[in-house]
Formats: sequence, C-alpha cells, structure tokens
Amino acid sequence: MNNLITKGFKLAGILNISGVLIFSRFFTNRAIYDTDPNAMSKFGLLMIIVWGLAFIASSKKYKDLKWLVGVFAIEKLVYSIYWTFWILKNDLIPIYEQDLMAGFFYTIYGLNDWLFFLFFTYVFFKPIIKTKS
Repeated sequence: MNNLITKGFKLAGILNISGVLIFSRFFTNRAIYDTDPNAMSKFGLLMIIVWGLAFIASSKKYKDLKWLVGVFAIEKLVYSIYWTFWILKNDLIPIYEQDLMAGFFYTIYGLNDWLFFLFFTYVFFKPIIKTKS
C-alpha cells in the first residue's frame, strides 16, 4: 500500500506539471490566462507547477510529513471549490470554440483536484484509520 501511495504523490505532481505545461503550451496559451486571470495567470500556473514539485519531493517521505500532507489536501480543496463555483458560473462552449486545449483544461482540472483532495485527505487520516481498525 505504501508503494501505491508514493506513486499517488508522484502522479499528483506529474499531472500538475505536465497538465500546466501541455495545456498552456509552455505558458503561451493566452486562452487559459484570459479565461480566468485570477487563478490561471502565468504566475498562478507557475505556482501549480511548484505544488507539483512539492508533491513529488515528498512522495517517499510522506509518513514523516503528516501535516504537510494535510496542507496538500487543503490546497486541493481550495482549487476544487474554486473550480466548482467557476464551472457553475461559466459556459465552456465559447472556451472550446476559442481554444480546444483551454476548454479541455477548464473541463478537467477541477475533477483532477477533487480526486487528489480525496487522496491527500486519505493519506493524512490513514494513521488514524489504521489504529481504529
């Protein structure tokens, strides 16, 4: 199970990094910035990559970094809630018409964040769950 968790941390990091680089076309896709300049500015996307690096860096030591894992869960929760409210207020069709990659990015990034929020929350509470079993 521990090996699977380590792979989960690495996957979270790889998806953050590759997702930003691919969908933003290495920070050249203006449609992503223009669609949501609050969260997805060039700086915002760079910070998503930094979070990805942090996930990878902690992948083998997560047992010793319980509170950092909790921070990861909170970070994913914040992005997930932000995306949920954003997706409820915005129409994706014009984004897809402007740029297919941007449309796909805005369709999936929140789902990815919800998934990894659940993952990091599980890892955070895993020692408690294990002792109660």
